[in-house]
Amino acid sequence: MAKNLVYDIHDRPQTGKLIVFAIQQLLAIMAATIAVPAQVGYGMSASAALFGAGMGTLVYQLFTRFRSPVFLGSSFAFIPSLCAAFAGAVTVSLGYLGLIMGAVMAGLVYVAIALVVKFAGIAWIAKLMPAAVIGPTVALIGLSLSSAAVNGVFLYTKPVENYFEMNGTLWLALIIAITTMLVVMLSSTFGKKMTKLIPFVIGVLAGYAIALIFTVIGYIGGIDAMKIIDFAPFKALVDGGVSVSTFLTLPDFTFVEAFRGFKDLDASYVAKIAFAYVPVAFVVFAEHIADHKNLSSIIGEDLLENPGLHRTILGDGVGSIVGAFFGGCPNTTYGESVGCVAITRNASVITITLTSLLAIGISFLSPFVAFLSSIPSCVMGGVCVTLYGFIAVSGLKMIQKVDLEDYANVFTVSAILIPGIGGLALSVEGIKVTAIACSLILGMIVNFILHRKKS
Repeated sequence: MAKNLVYDIHDRPQTGKLIVFAIQQLLAIMAATIAVPAQVGYGMSASAALFGAGMGTLVYQLFTRFRSPVFLGSSFAFIPSLCAAFAGAVTVSLGYLGLIMGAVMAGLVYVAIALVVKFAGIAWIAKLMPAAVIGPTVALIGLSLSSAAVNGVFLYTKPVENYFEMNGTLWLALIIAITTMLVVMLSSTFGKKMTKLIPFVIGVLAGYAIALIFTVIGYIGGIDAMKIIDFAPFKALVDGGVSVSTFLTLPDFTFVEAFRGFKDLDASYVAKIAFAYVPVAFVVFAEHIADHKNLSSIIGEDLLENPGLHRTILGDGVGSIVGAFFGGCPNTTYGESVGCVAITRNASVITITLTSLLAIGISFLSPFVAFLSSIPSCVMGGVCVTLYGFIAVSGLKMIQKVDLEDYANVFTVSAILIPGIGGLALSVEGIKVTAIACSLILGMIVNFILHRKKS
């Protein structure tokens, strides 16, 4: 068993515990997975995206020989690409076809990279991305998500310019978020046995319970500011009447609508899709390495060696194609999932596999989708503070191994952290290169120049 892990990658928890662990992983990745289709719009289905993420993760597990304990969810890096697919289409159906075509193109980039890695090995990665590059990049992944965690506290109500001038609703959101965060931290730090392994389940339930109390008081007293929970998802179920369709619904799979778009397909649209997706695939590859380096440090095994980077990137690419075929969204390894593994010290791959099956299953179950959709963003914001913080600290731990008496290393770390935290991002012809990718590329260049000059 790897150092400090409660469950190693091949361990199988007892059935009851396994189900709870899988639900915890599902809660950790849920908000981000369904947020991508909601942000893109054009009728994209959240339940279909959830189904696609589950299927994509299973494909990833097959390619990695069930050795990598991470869930793949909807990729935020591809949001501009998804929007471009619809913006350049003459019909919505063609836009849906573009989603699948783009994912296939990005997947082929992954396949090409996997072949290069397979025959060239990974020694070049250690030279191109030493600890002085990977460490701050991993830290930056967590730090770059900090605004998402904070903003999540206030998403369910109108945005404010100054958080110190908050109305009653926002104060309640802050109270719920901090309470959720503290419950997660206390459960993980001082919990006994099972409590220590499911801090996120306990935290979400505690936050939801407090939000429910405020909401009930709000309805009884007619105070809108206290209506934290939105019961619209449940109301939609009740309004539809009690029937089988109330509980079982078929997700709006992307491929169904996409097949209607073939009649509108032309060469110019294919070129637009290629330009929108292919460059992003190279950007995501850099983040893929950082995620797997971080996960490797957590589980005590180098995933770039075993099962091998060629397998992880191939699983990521093919998993993205499968995910987009059903849900429209290419997938990527989730920092929330990695953080959950790190905090609970549960690296059991069977937990991730069951999470995938649960994601697939609940995409058909309206009541579960309604409940998950009703969890206030302030509750998930409190959870995300701990998840993203753990990712950032994991990166900082990698930097501890770096000789910071050497100015070449100091400037390399600086070239990643400062531009990254500052939000240095580029947009070329509608293609957005994220701050993480820009900082990683800049860090690799600085590291190469400084160390080459020294040698």
